[in-house]
Amino acid sequence: MYNILVVDDDKEIVNAIEIYLSQEGYNIIKAYDGEEALEKLKENEIHLIILDIMMPNKDGIETLQEIRKDKTIPVIMLSAKSEDYDKISGLNTGADDYVTKPFNPLELIARVKSNIRRYVDFAHANAKNEGQTEKLLKTGDLEINDETKQVMVEGKEIKLTATEYNILKFLLENKGKVYSIEQIYESVWNEESYGAENIIAVHIRHIREKIEINPKEPKYLKVIWGIGYKVEDIK
Repeated sequence: MYNILVVDDDKEIVNAIEIYLSQEGYNIIKAYDGEEALEKLKENEIHLIILDIMMPNKDGIETLQEIRKDKTIPVIMLSAKSEDYDKISGLNTGADDYVTKPFNPLELIARVKSNIRRYVDFAHANAKNEGQTEKLLKTGDLEINDETKQVMVEGKEIKLTATEYNILKFLLENKGKVYSIEQIYESVWNEESYGAENIIAVHIRHIREKIEINPKEPKYLKVIWGIGYKVEDIK
């Protein structure tokens, strides 16, 4: 059973999320502010966090900054506002996804399942013993070993989150081809794309910052303005 930490100062929202996700077989751990969330994270094995942005004591952005110092657990941000600023702030801090309140329960469940699936697959691969048959994806000096989930650039290992890894893997598997934001989202999240521009754009920027020597002049991960993104096919 997977443990989900739900963090919101509105107890009714926390209880509603617990009802929806418990019916899907998840175990819910509750916290009502950022400080309590960090304590729960120390005490429990957590597979995903649903984190509200606006909270007393320590808000969601500050809490996420603490979490991202040493953990790659997927985080879905909750925001009471629909403005792009809140969404982008969460994504820039290291969130994997976001849901705007009031949310559709089916959408929340779908986002939870998608993020947990990617994280668990990623974690299991990292825990495999050595000696597995390698599945290598390569362009230039950028290389992914899909068995160990290692990403190497010029011989140096690069640490990506599960979401970043899956985006890069998808584009590297199809190097040289241009994919729209919608195509990337639907391929990685396995669900229809609704307003995914911010999610993909921020994740792409994070990947570039990690794999490119000069992110402003990327060698590997290119934007094709007005169309989408691609990984260059470098021999």
